[in-house]
Amino acid sequence: MDSLAGLNEAQRRAVEATEGRIRVVAGAGTGKTRTLTRRYGYLVEAGGVSPGHILAVTFTNKAANEMKQRVRHMVGDADTGYICTFHALGLMILKEDLHTLGWPQNFLVLDEEDKNSLLRTVFEDMGMTLKEMSLHKAADLTDDMKWDLAYVPLLTGESDGPLLELIDREQNRKKQMFYRYLYEQRKIYALDFEDLVDMAVALLRQNQQVREKWARRFEYVMVDEFQDIDGKQYELADMLSSCHKNLFVVGDPDQTIYTWRGADVRYILDFPNKYPGAQTVVLTENYRSTPQILAASNALIEKNQQRVERTLRAVNPPGPVPPYYHAKDVGAEAKFIVSRLKELKAAGNDWRDMAILYRAHYVSRSLEDALLHAKIPYAVYGGMEFYGRKEIKDAICYLRMLALGDDLAFARVVNEPRRGVGKKRMAFLRAYAQEKGCSLYGALLDNLDDPMIQSSDAAGFVALLKAYENHDGMKMSELLSHLLTESGYMKMLKQLGDGDRLDNIAELLQSIEEYETSAGEDCTLEDFLSEVALFTDRDREDRKDSVKLMTVHNAKGLEFPHVIVASLNEGVFPSRKTDTAERMEEERRLCYVACTRAEKTLTLTEAAGVSHEGTARYPSRFLFEMGKEHLNYLVELDPAWEGEARRYIRSTQRRMAPPSDPLGPGVRVEHALFGPGTVLEVQKDQQCVVIRFDSGRERTIRFDGPIRIL
Repeated sequence: MDSLAGLNEAQRRAVEATEGRIRVVAGAGTGKTRTLTRRYGYLVEAGGVSPGHILAVTFTNKAANEMKQRVRHMVGDADTGYICTFHALGLMILKEDLHTLGWPQNFLVLDEEDKNSLLRTVFEDMGMTLKEMSLHKAADLTDDMKWDLAYVPLLTGESDGPLLELIDREQNRKKQMFYRYLYEQRKIYALDFEDLVDMAVALLRQNQQVREKWARRFEYVMVDEFQDIDGKQYELADMLSSCHKNLFVVGDPDQTIYTWRGADVRYILDFPNKYPGAQTVVLTENYRSTPQILAASNALIEKNQQRVERTLRAVNPPGPVPPYYHAKDVGAEAKFIVSRLKELKAAGNDWRDMAILYRAHYVSRSLEDALLHAKIPYAVYGGMEFYGRKEIKDAICYLRMLALGDDLAFARVVNEPRRGVGKKRMAFLRAYAQEKGCSLYGALLDNLDDPMIQSSDAAGFVALLKAYENHDGMKMSELLSHLLTESGYMKMLKQLGDGDRLDNIAELLQSIEEYETSAGEDCTLEDFLSEVALFTDRDREDRKDSVKLMTVHNAKGLEFPHVIVASLNEGVFPSRKTDTAERMEEERRLCYVACTRAEKTLTLTEAAGVSHEGTARYPSRFLFEMGKEHLNYLVELDPAWEGEARRYIRSTQRRMAPPSDPLGPGVRVEHALFGPGTVLEVQKDQQCVVIRFDSGRERTIRFDGPIRIL
């Protein structure tokens, strides 16, 4: 296949720019994935570059798999192992080289439920209750405390001594909880989601030989969604491209919506300053939306200051001007949305072609009530994720018992279905494992003849696992099917009459078959288990014909023929928590992302009335910023009331803090004397920043000191 066929002029320039640092500013729907994959194909076909020396990194497994499929279509059955997410890349690096830090290569990767299980253990040990701190907050706290890579030596050090000293000495309960969590990780050689990139960065920082090995391997480094990267991902891409100096990044500053998890729009905006001589290619031809949808979207995003100036141009034929409906209250808004969906359905569209987007989950309640009443099938994204469901976790843990035999998997399935291994027998096994320094499964094997264990059916559990210890040559989907059937798990679900859970198991088996097909012959059980911990709902193909309900954050990267953006009210969208000009720019980007998900029609709605806080509900400023000339007002606003709404918006703008100094927490800087470091804290009253330098020392430096932003 000709890698350049069908590309527009800007896309072709980006594909043919093979050497050096290249920034592609790709607006919504401008074919960035196409450009990225065609460049990959061009390097292989025209350049003769081995795929094993090309790294292409993106943010979701779904995007990585789509890229792999496109690349294989161009270059055949090539090795696409280095088309992956940042976390999968970190996992690859650690599998190959974590042993240099004293850890085994066959370490455990924790998913969210595993992490919660470890935290429950920590809570029990510390006598903490969920009233003191929820598991969700505890998980967030561990992630926040891992922002500083100083924790890595504690996790990978030669002994538990330093960590145990910190646990004993620490008076702050939150910090003590964090150190105890690290201790639990150490005990079972387990890494959580945050660790995968953190540990890879720490490893490459401190081991020059390993860093140079990986940098030599990747002759070309490509990064998708560059506007979403955080400081560690930025550093990882920089280190891996340091040898051949070929770094190709694609992104859209107008779609930076994840600053709350570390993303910084400055990384893509300042790319030419970081890499003098870097090329920039701007993609502006939009292949997704109609001219009318883009006109409203462009008018909105042009109000932002932190962006690369450009205007998207539609390639598609004209469509209807986006209708804007002003309802008298949220109930009337929901009824209008139902009527709009029915109208689209009557026009020959499938339910799956329609999506309702909103700023926050709580907005969905009135919408769900109306959809249920109207008997319109719908699916809410972002609730209980598929891979977090009990039956899916149970199934995965049966596979983990064969590959790893870890304590978390053992505790989950040894008594599922019931085998008489309850709290007393588990306490017995835990005490034995603690005394002997072995795993819980090892404790069970050692005590099969003990009267306490003999009176249970634990021997049947052991027999099942031993029967499939040697599973080489057996497909994973087939192996799992045997385990679930012979363990009695499937029988248990059938006896419970739980059709949904049986359907979920069937879908899991199908997804494993698809994974095996895409991964090829070299796929192992260990590989699958490492990667499944990174899977989310975004990686699943939805096969049901239903309207999609989701937050705009969950909709990022998706597109739908028909989109309804609901609850466009001040205090909702934009959020009432928006208190600075910078945060308002992010809210505006979020609204821009919502609008540009639409292909054929975009519908905007909001409701008057009173909010749950007792304040008047006004239309979002974003509706006014799009301009009346770009919207079809289905209900004319009362001029006096509209004037009141605009005065309210102006009053909130006056209360908003001005843009802050670019030296914010997490920003990488370089000091003339102390070298590179990371800003920890901004002390505006003293005109100083606290910086932790890579050497380990912390210093408080004046704003006008000898520092520059990297």
